Amino acid sequence: MRDDDGVAPAAGPVTQRAGGADLARELAELARDLEGSDDLEATLRAVVDGAVGAVPGAERASISMVTRRRRTVTTRAASDDVARRLDAAQYETGEGPCLDALFEQPVVETADVGADDRWPVLAAAARGLGVRAMLCVRLWVHGDDLGALNLSSTRQGGFEADALQVAELFATHAAVALVGAEREQQLREALARRDVIGQAMGIVMERFGLAPDRAFGVLVRLSQHANRRLHEIAAEVVETRTLPRPEGGAVGTVPRPSSAP
Repeated sequence: MRDDDGVAPAAGPVTQRAGGADLARELAELARDLEGSDDLEATLRAVVDGAVGAVPGAERASISMVTRRRRTVTTRAASDDVARRLDAAQYETGEGPCLDALFEQPVVETADVGADDRWPVLAAAARGLGVRAMLCVRLWVHGDDLGALNLSSTRQGGFEADALQVAELFATHAAVALVGAEREQQLREALARRDVIGQAMGIVMERFGLAPDRAFGVLVRLSQHANRRLHEIAAEVVETRTLPRPEGGAVGTVPRPSSAP
């Protein structure tokens, strides 16, 4: 079936909600599913899929993220290509409900983005994609990083009366799950870096007959010379089984660690 503009809506039925108790139970089950994953990318995907099923009227969903230090907005997950292209159009034009939700106000809704004079440049792109109604909710504020859940419909005024309440409740659950998954990923990455540094220390100790603290000092010194992160130097040592060439030195030479005062 196609809408009045001849644009096919996203696949899947628009979910109808029964009552508050049913909604609370569904959100609780969804929260358990989200928090059961310690993989960030899988959690991001589960959030966009869950949002389409949970928010009445939502046909597509995406998650935009920005690191304030970089000021670069990216789409980390999207339910389909149209949702991803709609995000890209907002990034390119520098306007849209997604960006407003990230930087201006926590919730932004429009019945028809293609006719909304708040974003005149975006309007043509939205109409070309067949997007009408949009609802964007800020997901979380975590340090310098921001996130937004972007929902859209091919129908004008496509979001039902309780969509905003459901979207905000869903965003709260999703934010907790995402922060937990992100911390879990950071922990795994930190452990992996520690392991590779330990392996590199072992190689330096065996090759040059150094004690652990001296071997670590060699890696630190190489990192300083090359202006590279310590774990990057360690990974190179593990991969090549040799020391990177220090500035002004030969391959395999050991930079003298700085002596403690």
